[in-house]
Amino acid sequence: MRTAYRVETVRAAEAESMARLPEGALMGRAAAGLAAACAGLLDRVYGARVVLLVGSGDNGGDALYAGARLARRGAGVSAVLLGSRAHRAGLAALTGAGGRVAGDPYAALAGADLVVDGITGIGGRGGLRPEAAALVRAARATDAVLVAVDLPSGVDADTGEVAGEAVRADATVTFGAYKPGLLVDPGREHAGAVRLVDIGLALPPVPDLEAPQHADVARWLPVPAAESDKYRRGVVGVVAGSARYPGAAVLAVSGALRGGAGAVRYVGPAGEAVLARHPETLVHAGPPGRAGRVQAWVIGPGLNDTPGAEEVLDADVPVLVDADGLRLLDPAAVRARPAPTLLTPHAGEAAALLGTRREDVESRRLEAVRELAGRWGATVLLKGSTTLVAGPSSDTPVRVNPTGTPWLATAGSGDVLSGLAGSLLAAGLPPRDAASAAAYLHGLAARRAARGAPVTAYDVADALPGAWRDVAGPAGPDAPGPAA
Repeated sequence: MRTAYRVETVRAAEAESMARLPEGALMGRAAAGLAAACAGLLDRVYGARVVLLVGSGDNGGDALYAGARLARRGAGVSAVLLGSRAHRAGLAALTGAGGRVAGDPYAALAGADLVVDGITGIGGRGGLRPEAAALVRAARATDAVLVAVDLPSGVDADTGEVAGEAVRADATVTFGAYKPGLLVDPGREHAGAVRLVDIGLALPPVPDLEAPQHADVARWLPVPAAESDKYRRGVVGVVAGSARYPGAAVLAVSGALRGGAGAVRYVGPAGEAVLARHPETLVHAGPPGRAGRVQAWVIGPGLNDTPGAEEVLDADVPVLVDADGLRLLDPAAVRARPAPTLLTPHAGEAAALLGTRREDVESRRLEAVRELAGRWGATVLLKGSTTLVAGPSSDTPVRVNPTGTPWLATAGSGDVLSGLAGSLLAAGLPPRDAASAAAYLHGLAARRAARGAPVTAYDVADALPGAWRDVAGPAGPDAPGPAA
């Protein structure tokens, strides 16, 4: 699990380290890691031309010390000083190693092989000032590799928000811990490839943000035992589709069948379409209360105005609510439910639930998902270029999904995700783990299906078993036993 921490927490950990280390040791560690990363991005260090964009804080100091290390290895290093003052000791180290202050910043940038953004880092607020923004645009107009120090300047470290012009880096070298703004769009898009340099910080055990990896998801996935039958593995009910949108039901069932539950019950008017594609589905005309026992419900994809669907919300099993189902919700009723609720809105639906604009949700995703989860007392999976999962308790970290591809922005892909997550709920996963695992597998399946070309939602559903195998590895009920 990759973890991220807010600036306040990182600053406190840095202060604790500086109190017990020799003066300058922490910055020295950061500069060494930054210089090594920059060297790795150059074809060769000796003779390379490096330009440092240097702000007046410690971020600029990191850049200057790293520049001094590169200069000692034979690089031609020039510093462009921004702000009222530069880090004095860092500047002395650079000039002592043979680096210089650029007389003409634009001439220096024109011939650069690598540009280092040391303008503001994690201490910055708001967009770049005009002088800095102009220099960054000039750097981006060249063939130079642009490396951000700790965080692209102009990106909010705690939220990923970009309020004005910001550096769009090819790579970011961050120190001590990931910051939320590096993992959440729009900041994530500005960060490029992110490298973490360990500088020895003692951080709290509970982070602000988590990004699952293969091993984490593998631990969550259900594995049937020898005595399992379809009912012990869990039955998921799907209330989806309508005369107008029968395909939504097919896609939701497609995701559900590949999500680990033993059986899928479909309730709704699209039964014929579902059976034509998936004859193993248990189809009922409705209402949901008469469909038989289920361990979890999925309600909403393509539902339109199908009557009777709202009774699912009274069930005493976990319920996933998506798409049209979100219009049926009342915050007090959701909070009063005896079983967990998982909401899976996209940005527009989240904006409607919060009474705000879609643009506000997209620019402040972390704030939006936390507010939704707290207001509704539910687990919330907020879909988008960065998919986030927040639990109803503010004490648990928000999870950010690291998988996916822009090709996933296609009609019906959210229906597949809903079915998949609902199936994991029925198989026994807690809502936060079910949502996180589903988003991870869904994004991984989309990558497998796309491979650089457009995909359909059904392509993504078909690729789910391969994504599951990628994550789970060779272990499982079909793995060969020991040799006789």
